[in-house]
Amino acid sequence: MANEIKFIDTTIRDGSQSLWALNMKTGMMLSALPYLDAAGFDAIEFYAPSGQIRKMAHHLGEDSFEWLKLGMKLNPKTELRVHGGIRGALSKVPFSAGKLLMDMCVAYGLTVTRTSDPWNDFPSFADEHSDINKCGVKVVMNVIYSESAKHTNEYYRERVKQAADLKPYRICFKDVGGLLTPERTRELLPIFQESAGDIEIEFHAHCNNGLAPLNALEVAKGGVKYIHTSLPPLANGTAQPSVFNVAQNLRALGFDTVLDEAALGPAMENLTSIAHHHDMPIGEPRLFDQSIYHHQIPGGMISNLAYQLRLVGMEDRLQETLEEAVRVRAEFGYPIMVTPLSQFVGSQAAINVIVGERYKQVSDEVIQYALGFWGREPVTDMDQEVRAKILDRGRAREWARWEQPEPSLKELRHKYGDNISDEELLVRVYAGDDYVGLVGKGSQPGDFLSVRQPLVMLLDELVKRRGFRHVVVQKGEMSLALHGGQDSQS
Repeated sequence: MANEIKFIDTTIRDGSQSLWALNMKTGMMLSALPYLDAAGFDAIEFYAPSGQIRKMAHHLGEDSFEWLKLGMKLNPKTELRVHGGIRGALSKVPFSAGKLLMDMCVAYGLTVTRTSDPWNDFPSFADEHSDINKCGVKVVMNVIYSESAKHTNEYYRERVKQAADLKPYRICFKDVGGLLTPERTRELLPIFQESAGDIEIEFHAHCNNGLAPLNALEVAKGGVKYIHTSLPPLANGTAQPSVFNVAQNLRALGFDTVLDEAALGPAMENLTSIAHHHDMPIGEPRLFDQSIYHHQIPGGMISNLAYQLRLVGMEDRLQETLEEAVRVRAEFGYPIMVTPLSQFVGSQAAINVIVGERYKQVSDEVIQYALGFWGREPVTDMDQEVRAKILDRGRAREWARWEQPEPSLKELRHKYGDNISDEELLVRVYAGDDYVGLVGKGSQPGDFLSVRQPLVMLLDELVKRRGFRHVVVQKGEMSLALHGGQDSQS
């Protein structure tokens, strides 16, 4: 239908990353996934393996492969997506390990991924796209929005065309920094559509400036059929807009929203209760903030910078650090403020402020950036005096001689153990040897949905258990009794 809008759900992937810092455990995810599956989403972003393997092992004490295995069993209706590619964005993982990880995702049934080049450098991304396709995975290719002197209309006309030339499954108009306004959305969307040709477009935006719900309406009015949304409490804030709000407004504009919103109620109740009882943030709509256009530091990174400054007794210098980030970004060639480039800019700004002399100290990652390890544009686009200062040190000369080790899968198996499982091998590569004991460990919804939950949820859990003929729930003067029939086993 011409006015039909379909939604891609980001609750358990980007919602968790943006608001809960990927601290969602497997049982928390399982408490929501069946309801998301029943709602009729076009797709559900489900698994970000390279980041989740490390995060779940290091901080949650769980095996991310249990997330994958158990979640896939609970999702018979909706396409689940992996997020990311073969080559890691934050670490230099061997290609053979990244390919094994992608192959495992395919074996479990994940055959679509959404992924990016942080520079929108699609000629350089061609090999990655081809290698993902060879694994049997279709690619939704992000074209990332940013604001700077170089991110003009012509820039996007060229970059979207380059992305389309790779023939991805779809192109995603991605506003990772929450910078788009309705006016800019209306201006850029025809450029995306013209340059994308017959490739369908998705829209993915974060709510940092409070305008993503409005921008979602603008792209729908402009002809985009696929919009990314999230489910409260993992919507708004720095995540995607609430599916309820966007769907309601689209219907008011005359669109047909292909979604059973009533099916989402239990998932929202479960996740909200988990947030309350486990001190997780709850996303709230944001007021417009003009200052984010100045420094463009993502919200989660600002809190991390504040923490770094607090450790050295300089918490009162956060604003100075944000101002320094503006200078560093310009000198670094206006990278898009997305992982990992935003981390390089923000951390170097903090170092400059803490040390008191600009670029006296630099991290290995910034040296690698200046050498072109994290993209080819820094070599030509950086302020060359700053680049020369960064590279004028012994450590830089060491890195200039370094080459990325690319052990084969056979060599990795020989290093870590010829007879270990694929899961154990990948945990060793991505998380380290100390976390192998977590392989096979995960949590269940019952670990988080307890008698502290609302009465309806409590009863829902009770009726699933066999062996009860009578159940009485009493609080104060209120008493509720359930009686099974004579032949009842529940």
